[in-house]
Amino acid sequence: MENGLKDINPDSASIQTHLGILQNVIQRMSSNSSACKAWCVTLVSAILVIVADKGKPEYTYIAFVPTVLFAALDAYYLALEKAFRNSYNDFITKLHSKNLTETDLYSVIPKGNMSKLQFQSFKSFSVWGFYVSLTLLIFITKIIAIS
Repeated sequence: MENGLKDINPDSASIQTHLGILQNVIQRMSSNSSACKAWCVTLVSAILVIVADKGKPEYTYIAFVPTVLFAALDAYYLALEKAFRNSYNDFITKLHSKNLTETDLYSVIPKGNMSKLQFQSFKSFSVWGFYVSLTLLIFITKIIAIS
């Protein structure tokens, strides 16, 4: 039945389960973003310690590889989080306007242009602020501590 579900109760188990699924996905994307930052700091620190221990300051720049890769991955997770929040908000809007269809239930699909969302995520302070700071730390470490 493709018609709006006029008699659907917002407190029904199916609605609450669907919202719970979307909230869990959003939370997981947020956790993945935090994990990217933690792993990046761990790897960069390990690389810098090994470089300093071996006395090879020219290898300091290897630390940029995980920084760039994790920045891209972090932006991807933030874009997915935003896309799922868009999906969640769209579902809530349909629920309140009584335009919800059966196909909307349990449809867990990110909503939005992922390329645009990923670019917006790179511009987010939570991404560029962290990874630019880490990049500056790598440069400072090379100049002061290792050279």
